[in-house]
Amino acid sequence: MNTQEQVVPVAEPEVATAHAEQSPIAQPTPQIQQATNPRGVRTIAIIIAVVLFAAIAYVLYLRSTSEKRVANATEDAAVLSVNVIQPTTGSQSGDLALPGNVVAFTDTPIYSRTNGYLKKWYFDIGSHVRKGQLLAEVDTPEIDQQLDQSRAELERMQANADLAGVTSNRWQALLAKHAVSQQEADQARSNYIAAQAAVDASKANVRRLEQLQSYERITAPFDGVITARNTDIGDLINAGSGSNNPRELFHMDAVNSLRVYVAIPEVDSDSIHDADQATLTEDSNPDLKISGTVVRNAEAIDHTTRTLNVEVDVDNSKGVLRPGAYVFVHFHLPAIRNSVTIPSNTLLFRAEGLHVGVVRNGSVLLVPVTIGQDFGNTVEITSDLTTADEVILDPSDSLASGMHVHAQAVNMRGQS
Repeated sequence: MNTQEQVVPVAEPEVATAHAEQSPIAQPTPQIQQATNPRGVRTIAIIIAVVLFAAIAYVLYLRSTSEKRVANATEDAAVLSVNVIQPTTGSQSGDLALPGNVVAFTDTPIYSRTNGYLKKWYFDIGSHVRKGQLLAEVDTPEIDQQLDQSRAELERMQANADLAGVTSNRWQALLAKHAVSQQEADQARSNYIAAQAAVDASKANVRRLEQLQSYERITAPFDGVITARNTDIGDLINAGSGSNNPRELFHMDAVNSLRVYVAIPEVDSDSIHDADQATLTEDSNPDLKISGTVVRNAEAIDHTTRTLNVEVDVDNSKGVLRPGAYVFVHFHLPAIRNSVTIPSNTLLFRAEGLHVGVVRNGSVLLVPVTIGQDFGNTVEITSDLTTADEVILDPSDSLASGMHVHAQAVNMRGQS
């Protein structure tokens, strides 16, 4: 009995212990653990505060970055972007090409000097004639009749003069014998002198009509080519001096030598001198090059065009050029030291003079320039520019010194 009683109390705690370990009721709840661990609560609170602060700081950072990005974009958009180009050294060409007007060395209209009807013409347009060759004949019946009448009048006047001479000689002989008075002898002498004057006048009239009759034959005044014929057989011809608006019968040009007139810009006028050589080219025959010589100039600048009129003479014995042709005359100009070449679309025309816009340190500077030669698409600048400058292409009228710009470099062909 005692033994069993002692065993029972020992076994009960073991069973109770095992049951207590397996029972979930015996474990403490989270609320009880937090209540029993205040240091962990503070740690969690600090972590949450740090996370919130970091989130707020990140949001503020994103907002500030976005505002800066917008401000920079706005500032960049407000700055003008321009294309710039660097000048090239010297002139692209020492050749000055200018349009020229070709005219015949002698250019003249031919009129009739007598009235009548055109009897016949012998040369048409394009005919080359020599000086003195017969071009046409004019039938002048009125002049012929007047000449016959004048010759008959001359014979009558000559007969009267002969009679007056005989009478004067007779009265002089009678005067020597004191048969007549001195007054009568002087009167006879005066009649003879008057008759002689009438004969001279009649002879002059005959010569005038003979000269008019000679104008029936219209001849070439020089060697040349017929460029126009404005008459035909049977046309009524009026003398050039006897009509307010005479009709031109022929037009002739001397084409063995030609004159070429060129208007030289004032800026280049000092570079062209008499006896300088020039070369002529023609668009219709680009491979043909004709030599010419500067023979004279106007020695004055035309106040309207501001150009110097220059004459270039050309030997055209081979007939390669025609009067009235449009040619280009090339002059070789001496090189200008310290000059650069820029495109023409970089120039700014201002009231203060000619300028170009140059970008230096991101800002615009308007630089006054002087043109040496104008080549059309490009110009030669003789002052205030170097090959290191960045010149603005196609500048706007609102461009001003001090403006901030973005420069983009391009080459002479306009490529970036």
